[in-house]
Amino acid sequence: MGTTKLVKNNKPLLRQILDLIPEHIIKDAIRRYQSDKHCSKYKTYDQLTSMMFGQLNKCLTLREIAQGISVSPKFLRDIKLEQSPARSTMSDGNEKRDYRVFEFIFNELLKYYMNYYKKRDGYQVIKEIEGRTVKVVDASTIGLCLSLFPWAKFRTAKGGIKLHVSLDEANMLPDIVYITEAKVSDRRGVDSFSYEEDTIVVDDRGYFDFTLFRNRIDDKNWIVTRIKDNTIYEVIEELDLPADKDEHILLDEKIKLTSAKAEEAGIDHEVFRRIVVFVEGKNETLEIITNNMEWSATVFAELYKRRWIIEVFFKLLKQNLHVKTFLGTNENATKSQIYCAMITYLLLELIRRSISRINHCFGHFVTLIRVCLIQYNRLDYIVNEIQQTVQKARKEWTRAPDAKQLKLAL
Repeated sequence: MGTTKLVKNNKPLLRQILDLIPEHIIKDAIRRYQSDKHCSKYKTYDQLTSMMFGQLNKCLTLREIAQGISVSPKFLRDIKLEQSPARSTMSDGNEKRDYRVFEFIFNELLKYYMNYYKKRDGYQVIKEIEGRTVKVVDASTIGLCLSLFPWAKFRTAKGGIKLHVSLDEANMLPDIVYITEAKVSDRRGVDSFSYEEDTIVVDDRGYFDFTLFRNRIDDKNWIVTRIKDNTIYEVIEELDLPADKDEHILLDEKIKLTSAKAEEAGIDHEVFRRIVVFVEGKNETLEIITNNMEWSATVFAELYKRRWIIEVFFKLLKQNLHVKTFLGTNENATKSQIYCAMITYLLLELIRRSISRINHCFGHFVTLIRVCLIQYNRLDYIVNEIQQTVQKARKEWTRAPDAKQLKLAL
């Protein structure tokens, strides 16, 4: 009996996850965007609960959410819903309730728990830049049916949206998420991205832009990106390469960008470094540009190599959460669903990194949460004690009748 008391909880797992969202954050979001005004039944909390249930349970339709969440009156009460939402009610909420209420919850939740997240799996400190913040920037496109999503026109017969993301390299958490139509370029999608002084910003060649360089230099950020092949520049000085080490560094030189566009952006007098790196296994070279003159060339090669973590993030998001097919077709519904997915990602990673003592990979962890979602077991028990093992069914043994009983039966 003692073990049962330690295992059981009077709230289902879904409610225990929802309770990780501080009540004041939800109230502040509702107050800011008046998201419960003229709403008597399907309120902001109800929509967040339904959408997170859909995310965690991989529901592909509103019908699946409605059926799954109405498993019993007790379950509804225990997740703080007065009644199960109808499909039409959920559809109206997705289309009409301002998606920014969920964007606000996502941003506030990230700030609230930032110090509780452990570093990402496999993270290693680069000694030369220890203590500095590294942000990796990239975008990912999600294709949509143009006839269903006419507002998201991408190409002639294709629709799509684009997630522009800034990811913290150390903890692999998205600290900025901006959603646009897919036709918006990667570069234009980061116009609103800004960082504190001394932040290192790593991105790909799609962000090689002189105006963006000017903004980041003014913000006292460090730039690490690939230089475009047709870039016009003047070599000021070729730097010596260290002997007998860092042999993958082929060239390290100081340059100035001398094109008319560089002059127009006001960076023609800035000094940059151009570093050429040989990539083993691919038999190719990378040309990296940075505005930092202090750190060794191998630091920038390693920083650019770590861009891969944002590709891993996009892959985890698309494989394990519901961001490729949508429950509503207008822009507001689409963005609401993505921000609810981001809230779910933050909470799952919070549990996986701060509560779980087992090193679950993210995909297996999401599966564990999904199959236990309506259980009334404690969260820490589920993530620490339930493991994938082969078990045999327990057989019901009956006592064989003795001779006297057999004689009476006859």
